[in-house]
Amino acid sequence: MPPAIPPAERLLNLVIALVNTSGRMTKEQVRTSVAGYQDAPSDDAFERMFERDKDTLRDLGIPVLTVTDAGHGDDIGYRIDADAYALAPLDLTAAELGVLAMAAQLWQDQSLRSDTSRALTKLRVVGAGPESGDLVAGLAPRVRSGGGAVGPLLDAVQARQVVRFVYRAANTGEVRERTVEPWKLLARRGGWLLVGRDRERGASRSYRLSRVEGAVRPVGEAGAFAPPSAEELAEALRPWDERPERVATLAVLPERASAARARAVPAPADAPDLAADPHVATLLAHRDVVHVPFRLDWELAEELVGYGDAVVVLDPPSVRHAVLHLLRTAATLDDAAGAPATRSGGHDG
Repeated sequence: MPPAIPPAERLLNLVIALVNTSGRMTKEQVRTSVAGYQDAPSDDAFERMFERDKDTLRDLGIPVLTVTDAGHGDDIGYRIDADAYALAPLDLTAAELGVLAMAAQLWQDQSLRSDTSRALTKLRVVGAGPESGDLVAGLAPRVRSGGGAVGPLLDAVQARQVVRFVYRAANTGEVRERTVEPWKLLARRGGWLLVGRDRERGASRSYRLSRVEGAVRPVGEAGAFAPPSAEELAEALRPWDERPERVATLAVLPERASAARARAVPAPADAPDLAADPHVATLLAHRDVVHVPFRLDWELAEELVGYGDAVVVLDPPSVRHAVLHLLRTAATLDDAAGAPATRSGGHDG
């Protein structure tokens, strides 16, 4: 026997059939001509499958219309209103298409990359040409991949389903399992952030997806917790929003680190005179001085490491030490690859 057609493919087949029908399709025609419905083992199973698929399409905003024969009231068929379903004509300028291309670069996880690529390909057909992205070249947001955690967490947030994962604390490096009610997934300052309620602590917490180790596992049934209030979300994000903003001074190679340059600010009044140091003066002979605002040492360090030798941190020393720590850790990865992994317990710092 041929393998059963997946539900998503069956839905797509139904959409294609109902869009292209000349008038309407009856249930009998759907069952005999639309691939996927022949898998129904009985009339009742087909009825349940077809009704469920219609409801799904309507929930997705696809207008499935019920059409009754004028002469026979019990002769019912279905079609999709092509005028209501069709996308309105688009007239995108080069700047608008460039901004959309830049926004799509936020979604670089493997589970979402193909969808955004296909969407941009279709939009470029009606845009101002392939050079449209040049207007925002160098301004692409640097949002680190959330790895395999993004897809399961998006599903869990939507379904309000508890999840369990192993998490490495930023301050202590300790690794332990967390059980979390996922409220919201955000792109914040260079990385993905999960906001939710830690069931063990009985309080709201935020988690960087880059610090999630291993798989995210759903726990229990969907709808297990109520959506959070605005006050609860604000409380969970307060540790990120209330940290004082500081300014780092960087020495950057010409035409490099465009994203850091894009958010540069004027030199603060209390900035040290680094050029007085002869070693720094020699370094600056071939580099530009760029001042970048930041809140967390390790957060800025994780971004700057990605630029390689294009960026040298001049100030503050805490960010420079954080960058050096990451580089030294990366340099020892090959040595540690063959060693058995160890995990320590304890509380998040």
